[in-house]
Formats: sequence, structure tokens, C-alpha cells
Amino acid sequence: MPELIIHGHFYQPPRESPWTGIVDTEPSAAPFHDWNERIHSECYRPNAFVRVVGPATVEERIVNNYANLSFNFGPTLLSWLESNHPDTYARIVEADRESALKRSGHGNAIAQAYGHAILPLCNARDLRTQIRWGMADFRHRFGRQPEAMWLPETACNDAVMKVLIDEGLCFVILAPHQASRVRPSVSTASGPGSPSGQPAWGGGCDRLTIDDQTIDTSVPYRFVHPDGSDRSIAVFFYDGPTSRAIAFENLLRFSHELVDRLARSANNREMVNVATDGETYGHHFRFGDLCLAHALELDAPAQGFKITNYGEYLEKHPPAIEVEINCGPNGEGTSWSCPHGVGRWLRDCGCQTGGEPGWNQEWRPPLRQAFDYLRDENIRHFEATTLFNDPWQARDDSIELILNQHYSREQFLYDHAGYWLSADEQWRALTYLELQRMLLLMYTSCGWFFNDISGIETVQILKYAGRAIDLMEQLGLPSARDQFLEILAEAKSNRSEMETGADIYRRFVEPTVGAIASS
Repeated sequence: MPELIIHGHFYQPPRESPWTGIVDTEPSAAPFHDWNERIHSECYRPNAFVRVVGPATVEERIVNNYANLSFNFGPTLLSWLESNHPDTYARIVEADRESALKRSGHGNAIAQAYGHAILPLCNARDLRTQIRWGMADFRHRFGRQPEAMWLPETACNDAVMKVLIDEGLCFVILAPHQASRVRPSVSTASGPGSPSGQPAWGGGCDRLTIDDQTIDTSVPYRFVHPDGSDRSIAVFFYDGPTSRAIAFENLLRFSHELVDRLARSANNREMVNVATDGETYGHHFRFGDLCLAHALELDAPAQGFKITNYGEYLEKHPPAIEVEINCGPNGEGTSWSCPHGVGRWLRDCGCQTGGEPGWNQEWRPPLRQAFDYLRDENIRHFEATTLFNDPWQARDDSIELILNQHYSREQFLYDHAGYWLSADEQWRALTYLELQRMLLLMYTSCGWFFNDISGIETVQILKYAGRAIDLMEQLGLPSARDQFLEILAEAKSNRSEMETGADIYRRFVEPTVGAIASS
């Protein structure tokens, strides 16, 4: 009996104003107030309450697709759902609990890096914080330790894999073209070479170079930490052609067509796994949620599939093959949505969505350079403060203040300062931490993904930068605004009326600051 894993990556960028915490009206989402509301109506809620009629009876029942899917939800999206649609949120959490009971303690949910930053492009501290915040958010919501973490855009390199192992995660999901070479795995010290008994990667008949056409996606692989400790993480590479067919080739028209395709993909193998954006099921394809429910509840089991998730499968089938991943140009990393590694978030690599003929994305490098400048300016200020024994540990731990508004701020600050802070010191310490949160959120990947710097996604991350500059001024730190805008002025919009990133910032970000300051 082949086993089937379908993974859905459910994510929307945070849309709340960093000053008010309220999502402003987004006219492009009409007739809904904003895109979160629209996609909730078309996807998140429908997948929690699918009406299914079995073939042998006319009795209707309600199916929770999340109980059959492997899935991850962005932490900021879950926060929005919890506040605005608690019934949908409860079904998501319930699905994980139900699946863990059915699958030997392995729930369907996996964690996600907190702010959907492109992890290989983070500095070492931000990489660690993004992963630790994502894990803490998962524990808070699902009540258990995460087994895995979804990497935004599956963007990965060796540095990311090392931190995932260091943080104790068990497996990760990557695209098939992100594999480079494989060899039989040696998991214990048994001979010369590295301390694990396995020689360093090099030539040899036991080392096979692979690509997305030759990798076997029906088995897990083992990525070994290069420090010689023999610590490792399992890697699942999803079935690329079938995943693309689901996402882009209208395979969700009929559930029996979907399951027939999955059966062909299985082709006498033990397991088939696919991964797509979760919004595919209902938002990108109307009634995709219904097709998925019929496939996983009725048609796939009828064709002999056993529905499972990665954690359960891994427990029964530990990896026997070691893998080296493709780290992309200059080791920058690779991703599932950019054939140029992670160029989509760095340069005008040719990848974009929408836009007009002749448009370019040469605005991407100065946008990132401006953010890097703002982040790096704040490193020295944050490290110079005497309000924390270890500022970076305080930042890592401050996720608890975000997740739990009842968490004692005074006690948190005492724990990280070693003494009881005065009221003014408490305000400064918490403002420093809020400033750091803004500096993390401004790297949300969607800001680089689309066709122009004037898009709502990029304006949103510029607002995080604007809030960071605002908080710096409140703390009395040297102003970073002028240099930030000087760099941002090099980012030219494709819309002549928008001019540059600096002009967009002055038009759409600074008026918000002024309006709030005068209210």
C-alpha cells in the first residue's frame, strides 16, 4: 500500500499597520476589506469545513482538510486568524491534535520561520531568531515541540541546515532541484575519515550527482552536520512534476484525476509526497478545497493509498541515503520559486509576477541594501545598551511577550537585566525589543517577490522600516533616516509617477507617522 503525503504551505504576509496593529483597507481585495479576509473566505475557512457526500449515501458530512494534510501556517497569519476568525483557528489546532492521536504522536502541523524572511540571506543572529521565534510560536499554539520547520520559499543553504540541526529539528521539506549529490549513509563511527566514519564529500563511485529529474522523491535523505558530531536532519524532496501540476496545471478539476496522477507518481514506490502553497486549494483554484477533501477522504483510500504525514513516515522509514544540498550561486542558497537560487530577493534575476512589458526589478538590490544599513546601524546601539545582560538572548526570548500579553514585562526584564528596572528603563528596554521586531519583519520575502517596488507588499515592509526609524528617534538614537532614504533613492519604480523608493516612502509611510503623532 503506497503512502501519500500532501503538504500545504499556508501563508500571507503580515498586513497590520506597525503603528496601530490594524489592517488597513486594501482596494485590490474588493469586495473584501483586505486580502487576509478574502483568502480566509476562499481558502482557510472552506478547508476547515468542507461538505462532502459519500458515494454510497446521500448523507452529508463536514470534513476538516487540515486533519488529512501535512501543513504549516505562517505565525503572523495564525495570530490574525486567532483574533479575527477563532472558529477557523480552532479547527486548525484541532486537526493537529487529532492527527497526532491517529499517527503515533506525529501531528500534521509543522512550524515555519517566523517572519517569512529568506533565511540564507539573513545574518547569523537573524537566522537564529527567525527559527527560534517560529518554534516558540508553534509550541504556544499547538502545545508540543515542532518536528520540522517550513523554510520560506524553501530557501536553503548549508548554513540554514546547520542551524536547523542545532535547534533540534527532525526534518525539512525541499524542492527536488535543491538536491546535489547522494551517497549511502553511515550514521555511526566505523572507519577512517570524519568522526562519523564518513569521509568528506568528494569524488568516488559511491557519490552520485543528481538533479530534479533523477532524484528519488519517495524516500527521505540524511543531511549531516559538517562539524563531525554525526548530528543530522532528514530531508524530504517533494515530487516536482505532480506538485507543479496541482499548482499550475488545473489538476484540481476532478478528484479522481488528481488521485490517478498521484497513483502514476507512486509507480510501485512506497511513498509519494507533494507540496504546494495551501492557497492553491480554494483561492487559486475555486473548489480546490472540495477536490482535496474528496481525494483524501474517498478516492485516494479507494485506490489503496494510506494517508500519512512526514513525521509518521520518518519514524517507520529512517533515511538510508545521505544528501548534499545545492547551495546555489556563491553559496547564497536555492529556493522553490527562483531558478536562479535566491536571486528573486537580491537582484533583477528575471523572476517576477505580473507587471508590464519592459519592466525590470533593478530596485531589488538597493531595497535590500537600505534595510541592511538600517539593521546594521542598530546592531551597535542594541549591543551598547546596559539594559540587558545579553541583548540577543533577550531578543530571542522576547517572543514570549509577543505571544502572551499577560506575561509579566517586569519579570521578563528582571530576568534579562538582573535587577528591577525603573519605569523609564522598562520603557526603553521594551522599545528596544519592539525596534528589533520591526527590523526582523522588514525582511518579509513578499516585499521583493512581485514586479514593482510600489506594490502593497513592498510598501508594507517599508512601513516596518519606517516604524524602526520612528522608534530610533523615540529612543534618542542618531537618526538613520537620511542615509536610509539616500540608499532607497537608487531603487527606481517602473511606474514613472512613483519615481523612487525614497519617494514611495515619503508618500505612503511618513504621512502615517505624522498622522499618528498628531492624533
